[in-house]
Amino acid sequence: MLVILNLEQVISPSQVCQGCVLATSSGSPRWHHGKLGCGHSLGQGDKGQPAVFECQMGFKLANIE
Repeated sequence: MLVILNLEQVISPSQVCQGCVLATSSGSPRWHHGKLGCGHSLGQGDKGQPAVFECQMGFKLANIE
């Protein structure tokens, strides 16, 4: 599950991506086979940490499994 990381909270992408021109027609991030199509990877943290991505709009997303 993708989540958006904010300084003070974790936000569902559906709350943010609805207004993004790079999102899918359903308002979801362009997520395909473990890669964010509308952004780039910031790498994976230490062992056990989720992969983190940054979208074109500047939001940081984490892939929480």
